[in-house]
Amino acid sequence: MARVPCDLRFLLIPAAFMFIYIQMRLFQTQSQYADRLGSALESENHCTSQLRSLIDQVSIKQSRILALEDLKNRQDQQLVQLKDLIHTFERKGIAKLIEGGQVPLAAVVIMACSRADYLERTVKSVLKYQSPVASKYPLFISQDGSNQAVKSKALSYNQLTYMQHLDFEPVITERPGELIAYYKIARHYKWALDQLFYKHKFSRVIILEDDMEIAPDFFDYFEAAASLMDRDETIMAASSWNDNGQKQFVHDPYALYRSDFFPGLGWMLKRSTWDELSPKWPKAYWDDWLRLKENHKGRQFVRPEVCRTYNFGEHGSSLGQFFSQYLEPIKLNDVKVDWNAMDLGYLTEGNYTKYFSGLVRQAQPIQGSDLVLKAQNIKGDVRIRYKDQAEFERIAGEFGIFEEWKDGVPRTAYKGIVVFRIQTTRRVFLVGPDSVMQLGVRKS
Repeated sequence: MARVPCDLRFLLIPAAFMFIYIQMRLFQTQSQYADRLGSALESENHCTSQLRSLIDQVSIKQSRILALEDLKNRQDQQLVQLKDLIHTFERKGIAKLIEGGQVPLAAVVIMACSRADYLERTVKSVLKYQSPVASKYPLFISQDGSNQAVKSKALSYNQLTYMQHLDFEPVITERPGELIAYYKIARHYKWALDQLFYKHKFSRVIILEDDMEIAPDFFDYFEAAASLMDRDETIMAASSWNDNGQKQFVHDPYALYRSDFFPGLGWMLKRSTWDELSPKWPKAYWDDWLRLKENHKGRQFVRPEVCRTYNFGEHGSSLGQFFSQYLEPIKLNDVKVDWNAMDLGYLTEGNYTKYFSGLVRQAQPIQGSDLVLKAQNIKGDVRIRYKDQAEFERIAGEFGIFEEWKDGVPRTAYKGIVVFRIQTTRRVFLVGPDSVMQLGVRKS
């Protein structure tokens, strides 16, 4: 019986080896499964990466498809525009713009956008005086955008040619809070002037806006101005507007002035000037850009004392700015001046400084307080010296004229001198500190 425990020990040895063998096999199997699991995870990650790449490619393709669709829509609208223009030219005949072989003096373009009622009022005013001289002044409407009411109204007139500017490029403003409208207006002006000067080959263009009425002698005035501009290269443009042209500040419908400040609001320029301006035309605020000294380069602008245009546009991109104070009271000339009989030689560069300095020199100097009262109590013209912009703004505010400056130049100024009427006939000259030296006016 003592041999039994010994036999059991011998049996336990193989059992232990078997247990170890089984454990080893289990470990080997687990390792194989772990390797397979790792490989499966790696494959899954690879598939995920490929799927993401495929999704990105699909997104890019979709963006390209959308871009192509947008391009197609633009081209379709441009095609419609071209068809409309062809139809217009076929119906009216572009050859009629030059009747009897007469070369037009200037194209007249009305810049429009979305105000059909304003446009109708403007066209009615222009046609009243343009019809007798239509061969000299072919009339265009240039519309920015696709407002159907404006387009229909423009195409309803047989006496003019319709142009349409379709701009689909997004507008990116340079400063936060800016109105996009000013950028779109600048683009429209460049496009329209390029069309008129380079496509239609006009030598001069008169620019009006869709909220203006014109004076009876509007076209005669610009004919005289065209002759003056041809004689004097220092005149950059001629304008029908006086910023201080309110009823209480004007009197003489025959009086013209030179100005270092671009007036705008009904103006004419030559193709040679546009050749210079077009390549560097600004993204926005084109009128203030023209007032920069770096752009007008010492050249000046001819303007009337009494406006030949009236701006009735209380509602527009400027949101009615200054309308009630400065625009609504403007005096529109109602005298038919025979400009062909007028000698405008005094406005050429060599003569004007002498002419204007003589007017200033003859004016009686006044100073101190109560300037308005003093000016009213003097029978003749008066002159008032200001030392800087702040003092000018104070004096201008007392009289009620424009206080604004651009690039160191007050509105309407010639060599720093602003002139306006007070109590009908008498002139007031606000004379800058440098004006005395430039004009040779004795200090007072």
